Amino acid sequence: MTSRLSPEDQQKVDQYLSAPQHQVERQPFRVWRLLAVVVVVTIGLGLLSRLLSRLVL
Repeated sequence: MTSRLSPEDQQKVDQYLSAPQHQVERQPFRVWRLLAVVVVVTIGLGLLSRLLSRLVL
């Protein structure tokens, strides 16, 4: 793939990306964990809402 950057700019980009703070290993994204957290938070807020409504009425 050819770059549209000048060689100097490409060198700056390569140098920036090779810095240690950009070399962090990340864990794989877990869709099911995110979905579980969203479901638990939604159910928890729903239960809290019902509890508060019974306390008020």
